[in-house]
Amino acid sequence: MKVVVDAMGGDNAPREIVKGAVAAVKQYGMQVILVGDEQEIRRELESCGGDKLKKIEVVHAEEKVEMDDSPSQILRTKRNSSIHQGLRLVKQGDGAAFFSAGNTGAVMACAKMILKTLPGIDRPAIAAVMPTVKGATVMCDVGANVDCKIENYVQFAIMASAYASLIMHKEKPSVGLMSVGEEDVKGNDITKNVFKFLSELGKSGVIDFYGNVEGKDVFKGTSDVIVVDGFAGNVALKVSESAGWYVSQMLKEELRSSLLTKIGAILLIPALKRIKKRADHSEYGGAPLLGVNGVCIIGHGSANETAVKYSVKMAHDLAVKHLNGLIAESIAESVKVLNVDKEDSFWNNIVEKFKRKTI
Repeated sequence: MKVVVDAMGGDNAPREIVKGAVAAVKQYGMQVILVGDEQEIRRELESCGGDKLKKIEVVHAEEKVEMDDSPSQILRTKRNSSIHQGLRLVKQGDGAAFFSAGNTGAVMACAKMILKTLPGIDRPAIAAVMPTVKGATVMCDVGANVDCKIENYVQFAIMASAYASLIMHKEKPSVGLMSVGEEDVKGNDITKNVFKFLSELGKSGVIDFYGNVEGKDVFKGTSDVIVVDGFAGNVALKVSESAGWYVSQMLKEELRSSLLTKIGAILLIPALKRIKKRADHSEYGGAPLLGVNGVCIIGHGSANETAVKYSVKMAHDLAVKHLNGLIAESIAESVKVLNVDKEDSFWNNIVEKFKRKTI
């Protein structure tokens, strides 16, 4: 089972991407296909000792997608890019999963066009793992869809629950809906309506619906999954990254402020390293684009060797565990549950949209 890697995507490409792929092959024994400028890739392979590894293949791609390229431009004019080529390899069955730390919009647009969406899914969504005091929580969506309809939220909940069940080893992870209050009467019209649909799925056992959660619950680990639209989810993700950086800077300044605090810092080093490891996003790998008909992992633009290594392993593991099959089964089950004739045209209209997509 091969993982296709976009060697040209990211701020540190191709060096860190190639090093991470080589590390994944050496540590986990998996097979990798590196896609991009063949000359550059082979030069990096030679420099990090990966040129002798038989489990690494190189596929040449003439064009490179820049971080500021628009998705529509890439779809039209860069069909020989490493993103296009890599996703086509997955579509053709030459690879089982795809990873890129490149232009997120381009990866999403190309994945939807080339791989298509799973039955019952209108829009793919990005699921990010957030560290909490209890371990981790999955937030979905964190940027793929800034404007969402009710059915999109419901799909996010089902997909993220399936993903969380695999990475957390829980049969039914708890699912919370991001709102401005815990009570079901809190929130705007769309979240109140989403609450009704998720409650129905919760009663039937398709998901384990916890109820509403607030921003303060993210790092408490109140629920295993947090469902949110891509606009608020992306803001939450970026704020959390910024907060982590802020706390890190404050600690450095304070621990260096006097001789006494410097001595104390020496004693704190082991604990600080453990905290850094728990909060470091590179330890969690990339974020899967849920809902496309193929495993697709999107990495942080600043991904280093460690982040790439874990992302490649994540891509491999999700393909082995048949994530998409689990999502498709859950979506089909949800249609059966929601397909209850009610004297509510609004309810029946949403259910009809689900049915049309799954047939």
